[in-house]
Amino acid sequence: MAETKKTVKKVCKKPSAKTTRGKKADVKSPSHIGIVASDPWLEPYEEAIRGRHDHAVWMLNRLTANGKMTLSDFANGHEYYGLHRDDKGRWIFREWAPNATEIYLIGDFNGWKEDSKFAAKRVKKSDNWELKLPAKALSHGQLYKMSVHWEGGQGERIPAWCRRVVQDDVTKVFSAQVWAPEEEYVWKKKSFKPNVSPLLIYEAHIGMAQDAEKVGTYTEFKDNVLPRIVKAGYNCIQLMAIQEHPYYGSFGYHVSNFFAPSSRFGTPEELKALIDEAHKNGVAVIMDLVHSHAVKNENEGLGNLCGDPNQFFYPGDRREHNQWDSLCFDYGKDQVMHFLLSNCKYWLTEFHFDGFRYDGVTSMLYYNHGLGQDFCGYGDYFNGGQDDNAMCYLALSNILIHQVNKKAITIAEEMSGMPGLAAKFEDGGMGFDYRLAMGIPDYWIKMIKEKRDEDWGAFDIFWKLTDRRKDEKTISYAESHDQALVGDKTIIFRIIDADMYWHFKKGDENDMAHRGIALHKMIRLVTASTMNGGYLNFMGNEFGHPEWIDFPREGNGWSHKYARRQWNLVDNKELCYHYLGDFDREMLKVISSEKNFNKTPVQEIWHNDGDQVLAYSRGDLIFVFNFSPNRSYTDYGFLVPTGSYNVVLNTDAKEFGGNGFSDDTMTHLTNYDEAYVKEKKEWLKLYIPARSAVVLRKN
Repeated sequence: MAETKKTVKKVCKKPSAKTTRGKKADVKSPSHIGIVASDPWLEPYEEAIRGRHDHAVWMLNRLTANGKMTLSDFANGHEYYGLHRDDKGRWIFREWAPNATEIYLIGDFNGWKEDSKFAAKRVKKSDNWELKLPAKALSHGQLYKMSVHWEGGQGERIPAWCRRVVQDDVTKVFSAQVWAPEEEYVWKKKSFKPNVSPLLIYEAHIGMAQDAEKVGTYTEFKDNVLPRIVKAGYNCIQLMAIQEHPYYGSFGYHVSNFFAPSSRFGTPEELKALIDEAHKNGVAVIMDLVHSHAVKNENEGLGNLCGDPNQFFYPGDRREHNQWDSLCFDYGKDQVMHFLLSNCKYWLTEFHFDGFRYDGVTSMLYYNHGLGQDFCGYGDYFNGGQDDNAMCYLALSNILIHQVNKKAITIAEEMSGMPGLAAKFEDGGMGFDYRLAMGIPDYWIKMIKEKRDEDWGAFDIFWKLTDRRKDEKTISYAESHDQALVGDKTIIFRIIDADMYWHFKKGDENDMAHRGIALHKMIRLVTASTMNGGYLNFMGNEFGHPEWIDFPREGNGWSHKYARRQWNLVDNKELCYHYLGDFDREMLKVISSEKNFNKTPVQEIWHNDGDQVLAYSRGDLIFVFNFSPNRSYTDYGFLVPTGSYNVVLNTDAKEFGGNGFSDDTMTHLTNYDEAYVKEKKEWLKLYIPARSAVVLRKN
């Protein structure tokens, strides 16, 4: 399951990019590896950093026969294993099953009985099994499984490399399905290069993306939700729960069949059509990749594929993740590497995904999965408690993905703050393009829960949102799906709570509703505008979706009532939800309008904790916040580059549910001050209403 604030007991203050800002790295020789050369606090741990780097280089050479082939050439297991047709239409089935003594295919085609005609044979001098069948032996849509025998046992299993798994509506039993439609999907957008500067991610779940109380489909998402995402201004969709999983309520984080797109949402061709349509609209699509663990199920998953419970997983105490009730991959095995790396390539090439958000990376990095551990200094990242095999896999998977697609996007969900995770591999990092800034949503929860509005410190907010390593890009977000689940609360619900049900109609707003509307916009604006890589929003949260997420389960009568998104709320112009949705769209439009937004530094202009006022710039944009709940300021001045400025966004505008106290049509001219002539700066004086923010652009 996704890592949350509960995964790591405590994250303490540690040296960061800001801690060393203005200091020269004590580089004794140019031999320092990259991330150490840029951060002197890492020098005591350079041997460990080089060690993990050298381990990955060794494994890379091992898997590629010392460079005789590429890692992409190595990661083609999905083309060999599983069920395929050859160029003459004949069927070939292969499986890696070292502990098996017999393997049969059973299914609709032979009455689910073991039949010598469907008996696989072990390939000489290998642990692979193979079965060749004539073209007429199988047909599209038939259900099947493996019947596997081993010393002392036997069981029906779904093949590890199976590309299609379906569940019977009556018996609820899962089976593999022969999938060979007469016509292959023809891509309309054959090549796609994402334009993601900055990266604006819309996190979504296919099944719960509809208004209706049911499981939504790929096609419904394409037709009904994708146009909303495009209109909202997001340039990337992050799809959850794509890999097949037996329990719908796991949110897709207990995967059973790693190569099978979830059939509960539709067919593989319908998923391809969704991605194709997204690309046609200039939107990248990445998927949640769950390689941190696997479901324990034996009949549906990999838990005991052929009588060896450790075929894919670590032995002994390391086999099970006791907090997640799942199994942990043994990344030290070549065949496990082959399986997982091939899985990465498969989703990129077969479905044209543009990359991955890796789930549960903290759990992979540490023998103790990061549970109950305090990360108070760099020594805690290099104390011998790290899984070198997992770090090696993460590094190689990033190398592979970018070999397959240079423009691919990789994001690590990682809570501990492991240095170098999103740094270049050649610099001693693991090669992720981004890491999630997981401390930011926790920070907002803490602020809302523990501090009065009058005590919100402007500089503290600025520091928390910009305190990051300079050599690693991050994805900033105020809240994700984690904060929308039952047992937690979204930002809007934390602030307004039950009053959302009674005071979110225009004209009926009370003080709690007004406060929530104002802070929801300000929190998102300050979070998005200080990003140094990307920004993420979970579907519906942009307009303050009022309900938590609770998947069908026995405790709620297997209801879909809370496992959906109520788009009718934001569409209803009589309700306040559309204020937030409209603001979110305009916010992204303003951010995207600044060329090379990510490359423009966040430069503080002013902060005053007593006034609760913060101002900073990015390029030609100036962001000004007044977090005070009850004090407005007239002619509040800042020193800015000389010139004229126009308001391009105001959280207090009436069209966004504000009071409309400011005249945003006027041009603001800077006021001359002889003392700052050499700096080419003058005073910009503004009226800043309480609990509001404004964005201005230099003309």
